[in-house]
Amino acid sequence: MPRDMRSWIQELEAAGELYHIRKSVDPLTEMGALLYESRDKALLFEAVTGHPGWKVLGQAPADLRQTALSFGVPLQDLIPTVARLMAQRVRPEMVEDGPVKEVVQTGEAVDIRELPAHVAGALDAGPFIASGLAVTRDPDSGARNVSFHRLQVKGPRKTGVLFLPRHAFLNYQKYEARGEPMPIAFIVGHHPAYYMAASTSGPYGMDEFEVAGAYLGEPVRLVKCETVDLEVPCDAEIVLEGHVPPGVREDEGPYSEFPDYYVAGAGKNPVVEYTAITRRRDAIFKAIQNGSETEGCVFHRVPMAASLYQRLGSVGGRVELRNVRILPGIFGVVVQMVPRFQGEAKQVLMAALASEYHHPKIAIAVDEDVDIYSDWELLWSLTTRVDPERDIVAIPGVRGHALDLSLVELGKPSSAAWQRLGGKLIVDATRPPTCAPEQRALFERIKPPSYGEVRLQDYL
Repeated sequence: MPRDMRSWIQELEAAGELYHIRKSVDPLTEMGALLYESRDKALLFEAVTGHPGWKVLGQAPADLRQTALSFGVPLQDLIPTVARLMAQRVRPEMVEDGPVKEVVQTGEAVDIRELPAHVAGALDAGPFIASGLAVTRDPDSGARNVSFHRLQVKGPRKTGVLFLPRHAFLNYQKYEARGEPMPIAFIVGHHPAYYMAASTSGPYGMDEFEVAGAYLGEPVRLVKCETVDLEVPCDAEIVLEGHVPPGVREDEGPYSEFPDYYVAGAGKNPVVEYTAITRRRDAIFKAIQNGSETEGCVFHRVPMAASLYQRLGSVGGRVELRNVRILPGIFGVVVQMVPRFQGEAKQVLMAALASEYHHPKIAIAVDEDVDIYSDWELLWSLTTRVDPERDIVAIPGVRGHALDLSLVELGKPSSAAWQRLGGKLIVDATRPPTCAPEQRALFERIKPPSYGEVRLQDYL
């Protein structure tokens, strides 16, 4: 059976990872708080105030552990597994029809306010659809792009949209230069693999549907849109079709973004005008709650860590690389490795800060005896293995992520010159390298006799 959001709900149910919320929940005043509170379980809202008949799935995956479940591997194997799959491509297949075409609304029948979009933050400009994966196309080459974008609900057939200075925005610039509206379609609700594929950064022209196929282990099945010349997964829950008109900018935001702040990206941004909604007859809406430790960050942390894992193993020819973790807020990265030479950890960390992604500004290296998924072990390594004078390096004047409020903003949102400028930080929290065995031995962690063999529960 093809893997979609329905099969994912079944997986969560079978693993005891899903809470059913049967009491009616208001998406404008209550849903965001419940999603923000649930950091380790998925939520299925079965009664939504003001939207009879709708169900809403959120926090799915709620954390990296649930993400590992979606790939069928233990947490420690998640990033190496995704890195291996990331290197593969599975071409999509075209089909004639699918569940997403069970209901087709066009023209005046389109009203996106019928969707149970929620208010994610108390200072947000209103309800946003944060789960929309935008499908766009390069008007010159025809290359397809799939990417994450927030959508501020502005009316029955209009939303605001934020484009970061990446591939979808480049496509829009090309249409805008021609004075033409850009066709666009948003996928709302599918298997987590689609969301992680859309968060996977690669060269311009990379088809994220091919990446999604590799993550899923099966081809994505695509169907033609009704009113725009684009293709979308036939088994999505909902698809929104429309155009981004050239030269139009309206107030958009504020919105509670992934770093746990509001104002980033708010300003004069483009709009989307909708021409069709297609969906399943009993469509389940997908809600994404943003925040540094919520679902919106999870989707970005996994492919980012996997991309770095894929690259860092060959720095300097070879690295004894063990794992990579992107920290909550996704501006920090932890590299787990066995340093072999003096200065090797710093070399690897420089490569981690100069990658396909703009996000990482703090890079930390730890040894293989530190559990990178344990925050207290990370803090322990920072306080017991770091000499600030020798092991910390600050690099000034580097391009950062456009939504990092701590950096200096240059240009305006939705302009070609929009960026952030600031510093980056390297922290070497590894033991002395294996080429200095006597010094390395001084940092051997304490371990009681028979540790791991004697279990307390056997003595109770």
